Amino acid sequence: MKIRIVILFAVALLFASQADAQIILKTEYIGNSAYMHWPEDVDAKPQKVGKAKGSTLVYSGNASIPFYMRKNEADRITAWGIGLGGAYASLKNRNFTGDMVSEMMNMQLGLFHLRPIAPKWSVMMSLGAGVYTPFTDLSRVGWEHVLGSGGVIFIWHLRPNLDLGAGVAVNNSLGYPMVFPALYINWRLDGKFKVNVSMGEGVELSGKYEFGSLFSLALAFEMNGQMALMKREEDGKRMMFSHQYMTLGLRPEVKLGKSGLALFATAGINVHRPAEYLELTLKSLFAGNSDSYYFRPAPYASVGIKFGF
Repeated sequence: MKIRIVILFAVALLFASQADAQIILKTEYIGNSAYMHWPEDVDAKPQKVGKAKGSTLVYSGNASIPFYMRKNEADRITAWGIGLGGAYASLKNRNFTGDMVSEMMNMQLGLFHLRPIAPKWSVMMSLGAGVYTPFTDLSRVGWEHVLGSGGVIFIWHLRPNLDLGAGVAVNNSLGYPMVFPALYINWRLDGKFKVNVSMGEGVELSGKYEFGSLFSLALAFEMNGQMALMKREEDGKRMMFSHQYMTLGLRPEVKLGKSGLALFATAGINVHRPAEYLELTLKSLFAGNSDSYYFRPAPYASVGIKFGF
C-alpha cells in the first residue's frame, strides 16, 4: 500500500527530547537524482518526470535554552525555556517544465515547559510560531506564511531509559485551528555501545559505539525536512510545498575536551526524499492513496557542530 508521509513540522516544533541547553549547527548535502511520479493507482509503477532531477543543500541551526531548571527528590526535571530554529534549503532543480520551489526559509521560535505531575509522569507543553516561505526576502512575508502551534504531551517514564508520551498539538496549517495527535518516544541504552530512539523534533534512530571519552562512531537513521506555505495565485487556495528526507549513514563525532563542543559528520544515503505541492486540506494531508512526487535515493553527507552548556 502506498502511504504519503507528511510532517506537520510545527506540531512537534519545540517538543525537545531533553531539557539541557544545547545549540546545533549543521550543513547537509543530498546528491543529484531523478524526480519521480507515483500515480494514484496503487497498481501503477512510479515513472520519471521527463528528465527532471535535482540535489539539495540545507543549512540549519537549532537551540534549546532553559532559563529555569531544577530537579526534585526523584530526579525529575521542572524546566522553562525557549526554543528557536531556522533552516535554509536550496533545491538545485534541473530540467523541470512545471512549477518547482527552488529555495525555502524556515524560522521558528517558542516557549516550552516541562514538569513532573506524578512519580512516573511528566507533562510537556509548548507554544510557538514559525515562518515558512519559498523565498528569503523578509519584506515579502505575509500571514499566509506564518504558522502558530501549541501542544501538550503526557510522558510516562516507564523505565529509567524509556519515556513514552502522547497528547495533542494544535496549529493553523489549514487556515484555522486544528487538533492533531502528538507522540513522543525517547529510549536510551547506555554503556560503551549506546542506542537512542527519539521522536520529538523529527525522528532519529541511532546505535553508537564510544572509543574512549572523546570519539564515537554511530550508525544513524534520521527523518527531517522543510516546508513552504503559500497561496495559489489563480484561485487563492492555501498550499504547502513539503520537502522531506530520510537518511541512513555513519556518523563519527569528536568531542573537543571538556568545553562542551563536539564536531560531527555523516556519510551515507538519502533513502527517500518526497518533494511536492499539497493543498492544505485534511484529505490531501492524510490521503493514503494519491499522486505523490519524490526524488530517487542519492548520496548524503553532512557536517555540524554542537555545543551543550
